[in-house]
Amino acid sequence: MTTAGRFVVQRHHASTLHFDVRLEIDGVLVSWAVPKGPSTDPAHRRLAKRVDDHALGHIDVEGRLGTGTVIVWDTGTYEMRTEGAAAEALANGHLTVELHGLKLAGGYAFLRTGGDDWLMIKTNDEAADRGRDPARDENTSVLTGRTNDDYA
Repeated sequence: MTTAGRFVVQRHHASTLHFDVRLEIDGVLVSWAVPKGPSTDPAHRRLAKRVDDHALGHIDVEGRLGTGTVIVWDTGTYEMRTEGAAAEALANGHLTVELHGLKLAGGYAFLRTGGDDWLMIKTNDEAADRGRDPARDENTSVLTGRTNDDYA
């Protein structure tokens, strides 16, 4: 595996709370909105709605955004586990990466189920933790230590 790029997970509280998972691929942040947030339990299948790509400058955006708030919930680098180019894996609807973040680590698969609907699934590896719920329990920014409420 070779390092493919950076990733960020932003906790975004707009009309509803969700997590934006973004992978740096081919000069943009390829993005999914994950309503329940990433899981560390391989048994959990998280809905991940594919949303518009974002510019790389969005990787460290934090604060008030429109009528909502955003924090950088996690960040780090990732490596491709899927053979071939990331763009090809996206087109085929199956992308597996290994995250090296401050809150998330190990393998995660993104599987398209139809249209913009994907699943984000933690792989069963040494970083799997069935007893941990980081999306519920770990709600501070890895950059500033602030919460969404601090920016409200």
